[in-house]
Amino acid sequence: MKSEAATPLPDDYIPLSVPEIGEVEWKYVKESLDTKWVSSAGTFVDDFEEKIASYTDTKYGVATVNGTAALHVALSVAGVEPEDEVLVSTLTFIAPVNAIRYVGAWPVFMDAEPDHWQMDPQKVQDFLRTKCRWNNGALSNKSTGRRIKAILPVHILGHSVHMDPILSVAQQFGLKIVEDASEALGAKYKDKSLGSMGDIGCFSFNGNKIITSGGGGMIVTNDERAAQEARYLTTQAKDDPIEYIHGKIGYNYRLTNIQAALGVAQMERLNDSVVAKRKIAERYSKGLEGIAGVSAMKEAPWAFSTYWLYTIAVEAKIYGMDCRSLQRRLAEARIEARPLWQPIHLSPAHAGREAYHCDVAESLWHRALSLPSSSVLTRSDQARVLSVITNP
Repeated sequence: MKSEAATPLPDDYIPLSVPEIGEVEWKYVKESLDTKWVSSAGTFVDDFEEKIASYTDTKYGVATVNGTAALHVALSVAGVEPEDEVLVSTLTFIAPVNAIRYVGAWPVFMDAEPDHWQMDPQKVQDFLRTKCRWNNGALSNKSTGRRIKAILPVHILGHSVHMDPILSVAQQFGLKIVEDASEALGAKYKDKSLGSMGDIGCFSFNGNKIITSGGGGMIVTNDERAAQEARYLTTQAKDDPIEYIHGKIGYNYRLTNIQAALGVAQMERLNDSVVAKRKIAERYSKGLEGIAGVSAMKEAPWAFSTYWLYTIAVEAKIYGMDCRSLQRRLAEARIEARPLWQPIHLSPAHAGREAYHCDVAESLWHRALSLPSSSVLTRSDQARVLSVITNP
């Protein structure tokens, strides 16, 4: 059957987030093709791992086929076992929650806080201190009896979770921290790179992220044992590459050299992309000043945000329409915008799982809308977006 090419977008269409691809990307991908190192081994894979680890101030990087695979393996390496529970942000893309289920564990959903829309550290602390108890040397959920093993904070939209209180309570109760920094490469918390503060950090390089390898993910850690175990599991747990002896059930989760070539090239423009994203956010904020009923997610004083997706909250009664109506109005003008994800505690895929007072996340779901935020977004295109919002 003959494949059909994707329908080209209109010339005046403004997408939500697309990568910047230049000569260096073409050069490195061609080099990978020319050397015939195209699969899950090659110098670009090694280079990409080293560059991400160095950039995030961690000792080890393990490349994976996508961010979800990184999360799956990270949870396994962190010692999360079947019937354990993991506290996780409910306001997130579904991938980290699915990864919890992949290892046979159960999510306990934590709310977002109202100012910066990240996992609420106060509710995390309250849950652990009031809804859990020590049982045979382990912290367990009073209502389910299951062991609480880890916390999985998700840094959403290029901004950091307030990590100090979460790290403190994790240390108090002996819990592992797996950071999902898929949307936040380049962002910082008190000058610390996201992904570097917990036991293990995870990144995604999907096509809409701040850098892309056409897909792809990365595990970062300062723990040599964890890095070795992650590398082992992502390469089918192969103990003998000649005789094909496998000591465990592993996964075919390694990144290809072609994709890594693209990622290495993208790393060379990462800092420029962060600068561009922050300038775009600054122009949006200035352009939206004085628009009643429209406000943006705030940058915390302890955070350095990449503004991966500049996101606003729309108060329908004040603004005159809700965020879905505004999304449709933008679509009519050939501008892509996107509501935030349905909080995962409301998802049919995870129905019946425990959620701890997740009212803020539910409110944000009904009010929030992400605007075009490509690092290559032109001033004139951004002016078009602002024009639709300021003239509803």
